[in-house]
Amino acid sequence: MKIRFASLFFFVVLFCTISRAQQNEVKTYLKILGTLQDGGSPHIGCQKKCCKTLTLQEKEKRKVTALEIAQPSLNQSLLFEATPDIVSQWTALTSPPKGIFLTHAHMGHYSGLLHLGREALGAQELPVYVLPKMKQFLQNNAPWSQLVELKNILLKDLEERKTLTLLKNVRVTPLRVPHRDEFSETVGFLIEGPQKKALFIPDIDKWTLWEENLVEWLNRVDYAFVDATFYSSEEVNYRPLSEIPHPLVQETVFILNQETAGLKNKVYFIHMNHTNPLLDKTSPEVKWVLEQGFHIAALGQEFEL
Repeated sequence: MKIRFASLFFFVVLFCTISRAQQNEVKTYLKILGTLQDGGSPHIGCQKKCCKTLTLQEKEKRKVTALEIAQPSLNQSLLFEATPDIVSQWTALTSPPKGIFLTHAHMGHYSGLLHLGREALGAQELPVYVLPKMKQFLQNNAPWSQLVELKNILLKDLEERKTLTLLKNVRVTPLRVPHRDEFSETVGFLIEGPQKKALFIPDIDKWTLWEENLVEWLNRVDYAFVDATFYSSEEVNYRPLSEIPHPLVQETVFILNQETAGLKNKVYFIHMNHTNPLLDKTSPEVKWVLEQGFHIAALGQEFEL
């Protein structure tokens, strides 16, 4: 009888422990809200085939790069980047964001903040997480300064490599990266969920200019959403790459080509210029990238964190 009671007691304790663990585990997802470079697609003034032949459906699916971190059961989310497409991206969110994280002050990454002002949403003290130089830029330059003065947004300080814990078991760490920093610093983000980690670097000049090691970072995360602005130099034959430096997709593939299949499987190319052939699912460039073991981010994709 004592043995039966002990066994019953053990299973009751085990059941309660599992139940508590299940209750504490909140499903967390990363959702792709856009995959394009700042200017979007179709691109203003573009008369090339890449823009002129797009169908209405294709146009509607092309959004500037942004991510959502969502916890649907808690009706909570975070938004990464405030893009020119913020209106439609806001509609796609699981819930209104508890905060917005900005990478830098180039048009595709912060201009959507205008929609938070009194002419549109009229937000009230919506937290916007920024590094010091970005904070000064928003505080000291109209029309962004009006958002601060009217308390539509509440600027929250970020420090390089200092981790913030937000939502439930979600940690965000800013990582400085080299880029054209005319108005602000540029950062990527390490985003850690309850189960998995993601690296988000939509803009960087070159991997070789980064003080960090890309391969080491890929070994630390489960997903990596990285700069794929240009596939090759042929796309920008009318402009010197020194003016708009980015790691070409071909270069990133070459850097990682000798790594394991498991490591390459973590990489999702994102932030693609309107000229980038990776936007055309039928292109030989898409076939080649996939054959090398990499992925191309797509609107609406979800990843468990």
